[in-house]
Amino acid sequence: MNTHSITFIGGGNMARSLIAGLVRRGTAPAHIHVAEPVAELRDALSTDFGVKTYASAAEAAAQGGVWVLAVKPQVMSQVCGDLADLAARHSPLVVSIAAGITSAQLQRWLGEHGAVVRAMPNTPALLGAGVTGLFATPEVSEAQRAQADQVLATAGRTVWIEDEAKMDAVTAVSGSGPAYVFLLAEAMEAAAQAQGLSADAAHTLVVQTLLGASRMLDESGEAPAELRRRVTSPNGTTQAAIESFQGDGFEAIVARAIEAATARGKALSEKAS
Repeated sequence: MNTHSITFIGGGNMARSLIAGLVRRGTAPAHIHVAEPVAELRDALSTDFGVKTYASAAEAAAQGGVWVLAVKPQVMSQVCGDLADLAARHSPLVVSIAAGITSAQLQRWLGEHGAVVRAMPNTPALLGAGVTGLFATPEVSEAQRAQADQVLATAGRTVWIEDEAKMDAVTAVSGSGPAYVFLLAEAMEAAAQAQGLSADAAHTLVVQTLLGASRMLDESGEAPAELRRRVTSPNGTTQAAIESFQGDGFEAIVARAIEAATARGKALSEKAS
């Protein structure tokens, strides 16, 4: 086993985005191993990135010092159980990107293996524009934290969370968050068309507005409330819209949505145990 090699258990979209980022940032394809049961996906990964692929999870895991578990939560227990003996022999750093699966569950399923990092990326990772929340168990060394950060940073920014109980909130805010923005875009496009704009015009206006506003949030260094204040002229069109939002309880709606997603994450974790 090469301690500098990385094994992905699962070769789906999120794994593919991380692999693409690693290769783009200079990781040698020969140091990336992928276990994927679907032959078509294996062939695509091998062809597109030059990485080594395997049908067997155990065969791939034996090659890497870092294991990235990129399988669905409902099969995680079985996958970890199949790798427990190998984990005991090789002591890899295990990084899981499965929603709702706790580090304690992963450690137990892996035969009380200690060094586990729980990660929650989001779908903009497919563009290298994501953000990932990370939690490390006490057994994870500083060097291993750096390894995990290096892998996930290929998908965008990283945020370390020191209290694992807060990872469900990370999932609710950033993991599920892109869907909230897409829902807002849907609603804005529909409203624009209701006001007589064409579908093409509505789409372009909404997408570019959201893109530009996101860049301002990222690049200006200003708080969202300050940016909103600057756009909202007294008694103007923006104020009329903001007052309508707030009159319908916009902030409370968002808070309830985040709370619901957080609760569902906790429930998924309990179900998986």
